[in-house]
Amino acid sequence: MNLDITNENLYLLLPCKISRVVQIYAHEHNLSLIEAMRCFYYSNTYKRLADESTKLWHYGPVALYQEFMEELQQHEKQ
Repeated sequence: MNLDITNENLYLLLPCKISRVVQIYAHEHNLSLIEAMRCFYYSNTYKRLADESTKLWHYGPVALYQEFMEELQQHEKQ
């Protein structure tokens, strides 16, 4: 049995991680879950998370949330 994480099976890990990040974001910014989810799915953080080669899938939800917040702060500065 092959237990390696690849781009072909990474999708199995993402829902749990994404749902927690979205919950935190929605709660902290007083957004609906749908709004928070839409924002996260359009982010570069999500694109990086969905790419196995970045190894961002190793991060827990809090670390992913921090990455996402840093990305949003960078966008605000531009």
